[in-house]
Amino acid sequence: MPYNSELKEKARDLRKNMTIAEKKLWREFLKSHKYKFTRQKPIDNYIVDFYCSELGLIVEVDGTTHLDDKDILYDKKRTINLAKYGLKILRFWNDDILSGMYVVGEIINCEINKITHPNPPLSGRG
Repeated sequence: MPYNSELKEKARDLRKNMTIAEKKLWREFLKSHKYKFTRQKPIDNYIVDFYCSELGLIVEVDGTTHLDDKDILYDKKRTINLAKYGLKILRFWNDDILSGMYVVGEIINCEINKITHPNPPLSGRG
């Protein structure tokens, strides 16, 4: 995975100044998850909110700064560029995390299950 060392300090600052929603997701779910997630990880020319290298999974937490047309376009471009590395990106709104942490955790675990068990056995008889 390409690492941009020029983003190291910025990533460190973002880790120190996480949003309330990022802190909640980290402390209540990702920090103690079975799979190791890192916070504010530089990948290519971006800093992703949470990243699990073993799964190739990125979890992004978006707030109101992601609502204008310019930012929506940037996020789409960013997602396409990161997907070129075979990464899967999940996005959640701050409000989703702050008011529905259980559901967010279920969605993340469901995606992890899809990644770790890509071809579930067929049920029933043929």
